[in-house]
Amino acid sequence: MVRRKRTEILLKGSREIAKKLAEGIINNYNVKTIEEPDNGLVMVKVRETARKSLFYLGEVLITECKVMLNGHLGIGIVKGQEPEHAYYLAIIDAAYNAALPETEDWTRTLLLEEEKIKQNYETFKNNVLKTKVSFQTMDN
Repeated sequence: MVRRKRTEILLKGSREIAKKLAEGIINNYNVKTIEEPDNGLVMVKVRETARKSLFYLGEVLITECKVMLNGHLGIGIVKGQEPEHAYYLAIIDAAYNAALPETEDWTRTLLLEEEKIKQNYETFKNNVLKTKVSFQTMDN
C-alpha cells in the first residue's frame, strides 16, 4: 500500500486501528525512540486561485515523533496535540520501511477501514444534502 494512502486512512479512521497495529510491533520488536512526540508549528501553503500564486495562510499546531526499528526510520506527524497517535504512526511507518512481515496482513485491515471512512462520508454528505435549499426565480 502506498504511504500516502496508508497515512490518510490512519489519520481519518479510528485511532484504535493505529494503536492495535503499533502495539503488535511494540510487543515483538525493539523500538527505539529517536525523537519523543513533541509539538511544533508548520506553515500552511495555499494557492490563490485568481493569480495562481502561493501564499502562507498561517500556522498549524502539529505533534511529531520519530522512531527507529531494525535500522529503519519511522515518522509520525499529526495535526493537533496527539502525542500517542503520532508515536503509533511513527512505529507503523518504520514497520513498513523495514518491510516487516506483519505489514502484509495490515493491508486488509486498512482497506476495511477505508470503506468505513467512505461510508461515514457518504452518510454525512447525504445529511447535508437534505438541508439543501433550492432557490428558483420567477421570470415575467
